[in-house]
Amino acid sequence: MEGLRPDMRVARDEIFGPVAGLTRVSSLDEAVALMHRSSYGNACSLFTSSGKAAREFRYSAGISMIGINIGVAAPMAFFPFGGSRQSFYGDLKAQGKDAVQFYTDRRVVISRW
Repeated sequence: MEGLRPDMRVARDEIFGPVAGLTRVSSLDEAVALMHRSSYGNACSLFTSSGKAAREFRYSAGISMIGINIGVAAPMAFFPFGGSRQSFYGDLKAQGKDAVQFYTDRRVVISRW
């Protein structure tokens, strides 16, 4: 959906599904300010031919998954096997270092040039 305004519900709510909301802005600073007004921060993308803009966006976005010239910045995460039946421990199958990383606010940047 192009022409999304910040006051529209689809722009305010976090939606998981085949939906792309596009809001055009006049500057990178305006784009970053728009993102920072949201309480959500799952993923964001910037399409640019400017290396300077890509670097600035990478460090100022403050979002966990950042895409540069990529539509959906969603890297694959692999977690260790947690067992089944009586071998299962806890309420998640992630254990050890991967479980700590899962609950840590880490940043991933994917770029395509």
